[in-house]
Amino acid sequence: MAAHRKPKQRLFSGSAARTAATLALAGAATATTATAPAHAEPLTTAAQVNAKVDRLYHDAEVATEKYNGAKEQATASAKSVDALRDEAARRTARLNTSRQELGSLAAAQYRTGGLSPAVQLALSSDPDQYLQRAAFLDRAGDRQAGVLNGIRRQITEVAHVRARAEEELGTLAARQADLKKHKAAIRTKLADAQRLLDTLTGAQRADYERSADARHGGTADRGIPRGSATAPNARAAQAVGFAYGAIGKPYVWGATGPSSFDCSGLTQAAWRSAGVSLPRTTYTQINAGQRVSRSELAPGDLVFFYSGISHVGLYIGGGRMIHAPRPGAPVRVAPIDQMPFAGATRVA
Repeated sequence: MAAHRKPKQRLFSGSAARTAATLALAGAATATTATAPAHAEPLTTAAQVNAKVDRLYHDAEVATEKYNGAKEQATASAKSVDALRDEAARRTARLNTSRQELGSLAAAQYRTGGLSPAVQLALSSDPDQYLQRAAFLDRAGDRQAGVLNGIRRQITEVAHVRARAEEELGTLAARQADLKKHKAAIRTKLADAQRLLDTLTGAQRADYERSADARHGGTADRGIPRGSATAPNARAAQAVGFAYGAIGKPYVWGATGPSSFDCSGLTQAAWRSAGVSLPRTTYTQINAGQRVSRSELAPGDLVFFYSGISHVGLYIGGGRMIHAPRPGAPVRVAPIDQMPFAGATRVA
């Protein structure tokens, strides 16, 4: 005899069943999330910290060169605004003088022009003197017309100069905004790099500094002997001599000496000591002279690195340069093959 089974009851069907299933899955997921232990992020290794710090320093240098360019442009705009304001003031002063002259002529005509010429001649005790005065008034009328035309021209010129000054003020404001943006980027990246370095132990920090020195090469000892390569001319020799004298001085972003430098600030100051004016940034200095190949390098040449032309040094011969590497690393001698070579320029 077959066993009697109680038929199963279907509590839900159709859309109700699907809704119930969805709620059940959601509840299970919630319960799993609530009870499962959270997985901690894997610890960052010292090597990863070092690599990220290097990237941050490089990014800060890129931002520094943009800051240097924005600062140079802002300074030029500020000088232009001052010059335009001075010009507007001088033109306004000349305009006021012309207006006073016109007022004097008009007053003189009013005083002498109350009677008709015939009556003035009839009443004059000296007709010859009257005729002379009449000729003078005619000339004065011509002069008044000339002064009036001059005033109109000066009003137009003053308005034009003032409009140029207002336009330059707008340019200055935009460049000051760029300056502020790049400065904030630099400070943020340097602060991030410092926070990462602070996570390292003393031994790891020392290892990073040693490896960074190895990557940037050379030494910051001012007493190092000079190379045997001879500069091609007296100005290049002077620039190289200045760079040797800067060895050991600290890297400070935006600095052009005499007590601290960034990379393009050092090369600019070195060539300035030789009487040559270089632009402020790496990406403008590379176009400040004649391009030379790596095989043609001579002491005094500017050597540039990275695809964005974000670093520069002064070549001293023997495959070496003097450069300002990064924050915490003072001006030093280093081989030029420690960074991606981007080009070279001979200034003079």
